[in-house]
Amino acid sequence: MGTVGQNYKNGVLRVSVRGGLVLLAVAALVSGCARPDGTDVRGQRPLGAPPAPGADVQADKVRIQAARLRAEQARIATARRWGLKQVPLTAPPAPAEKPRITTRRGFEVDGHEEKGLPPVFTTIPTQQKIVFLTIDDGAEKDPAFLRMMSDLNIPYTAFLSDYLVKEDYGYFARMRDRGVTLNNHTLHHPYLPGLSYARQKREICGMQDVIEKRYGTRPALFRPPYGNYNENTLRAARSCGIKYAPIWNEEVFVDHWEYREWDREIHPGDIVLSHFRGRSDWKGTMPDMVRRFLDKVTAEGYAVARLEDYL
Repeated sequence: MGTVGQNYKNGVLRVSVRGGLVLLAVAALVSGCARPDGTDVRGQRPLGAPPAPGADVQADKVRIQAARLRAEQARIATARRWGLKQVPLTAPPAPAEKPRITTRRGFEVDGHEEKGLPPVFTTIPTQQKIVFLTIDDGAEKDPAFLRMMSDLNIPYTAFLSDYLVKEDYGYFARMRDRGVTLNNHTLHHPYLPGLSYARQKREICGMQDVIEKRYGTRPALFRPPYGNYNENTLRAARSCGIKYAPIWNEEVFVDHWEYREWDREIHPGDIVLSHFRGRSDWKGTMPDMVRRFLDKVTAEGYAVARLEDYL
């Protein structure tokens, strides 16, 4: 073989082979010393080069994280705007399998289960730290309450009486349009055990008719006024299409809480009662009541869930 001589000058490698001279461009200078991933020594990709493997996935992760951060910042700002001490906790997803609801011991009427009467209960059976907010009657119609609950995305269930809601059916239509279920609390809010079966049925079925006519659905939930009922109440409710009769385990007011249990504590799955009330009845407003409710349940590690998701 002939001898090979090499001389490097001005970016050109001169390779001398017997009988001729071959000029070769140095690839490192032409390509920027390209690496296996397509980047140069500075870690940059040439203009017009396709994205590096996995770049789209990484970019998606960054976008998702940024969106989550913006959402959390918005939740903090909303909680602060409504005067809350902490951001409310987010409830877990609705259960794929609904819990079995039975009447609370001591709240039965004779032959309750055998007669297929709607169960009366104060708590949803769950180990999760969730509670359910329910609001009764419909006397106060505070637009700020609707804005607050929508802004904070807090679920609640309403139990309505026609003698109060008829003053402004539109207010509760706006509530329904925000995803709130409107349920039955009788036409006139009487003490039901003092009425005959026929009159109880008129109170309950009559309110079913009002809600169906005004809001398009026939409720499955009924709460007896004052939490008082007898066998006729539940028989009448069943005949009107009622499936459940939830009452409550705690009640929250604008300035205090009241408890059914001796320990005066919130428990997983508890149903909390409040009312549509304002300054004419309370020392404050509906948003004041919501602040008292949310500050306590959040501080104790509870989220607010939607009652209908568990029935």
